[in-house]
Amino acid sequence: MTWRRIAIVVALAGLLALVATACGGGKEMILATTTSTQDTGLLDELVPKFKEETGYNVKVIAVGSGEALSMADRGDADAVLAHAPSSEQALVDKGSLINRQLVMHNDFVIVGPANDPAGIKGMESAVEALTTIADQKAPFISRGDDSGTDKLEKSLWKKAGLDPQGQGWYEESGQGMGATLQITSQRGAYTISDRGTYLAQSSNLDLEVLVEGDPVLLNIYHVMQVNPEQFDRVNGKAGQAFVEFMVSKETQDIISKFGVDKYGRPLFIADAGKSESELGLQ
Repeated sequence: MTWRRIAIVVALAGLLALVATACGGGKEMILATTTSTQDTGLLDELVPKFKEETGYNVKVIAVGSGEALSMADRGDADAVLAHAPSSEQALVDKGSLINRQLVMHNDFVIVGPANDPAGIKGMESAVEALTTIADQKAPFISRGDDSGTDKLEKSLWKKAGLDPQGQGWYEESGQGMGATLQITSQRGAYTISDRGTYLAQSSNLDLEVLVEGDPVLLNIYHVMQVNPEQFDRVNGKAGQAFVEFMVSKETQDIISKFGVDKYGRPLFIADAGKSESELGLQ
């Protein structure tokens, strides 16, 4: 075979690979996910195992759940791992997402400095704690990024009948959970965090868990496929493989043990096969 023919064959092979990827094939996939799955280190554990088992190369885009779901709604991802149940369900109803499966949960906590200037430590109601923070005008750092955590925080302010936007004591970081915790620690402020990210970052923070255990702080994660019938460029086989991987017994076993060796407790509670009504704060 001449070099010219070899070059043509190579070019054609490359073109076919591009076409396969554009038509939802190939061994590349995009996972849109919340920052907490990355900041805790969970994806560092799971993604290589997924590649080993399936051969798919995963590009992880860790953003707030709101942006991850927006990516899904544009067909810019193949699978989504998020913790914003009502927003997820809206896209399932719309048809942008399919095969939505419960994966795991942990909980949100309100953290702040050990000296607790607002005096919220031990409160059983998250809404009462936020109301007290507002009354005391104690500094509070919000993610402000339309993430699952941000959605939860905004819903709690609404329940409290308060709008902290524009108040001098209230600041939006516009960043992920790990970065927001660092800012909160540096400012001696309060914030709401998922417990997993807080525990993973705690050795570098001057923050303590002050409010926990309120049922409204339950933090539920689902995995979903982006619908390949709505978006031609979506890799449907890869998305389906990732969903099946996340709810498999082997992966659920990894999730159930993740963090125990370092923190004495798992960062997430594995939930595949359960209904949401079975979940509770643990």
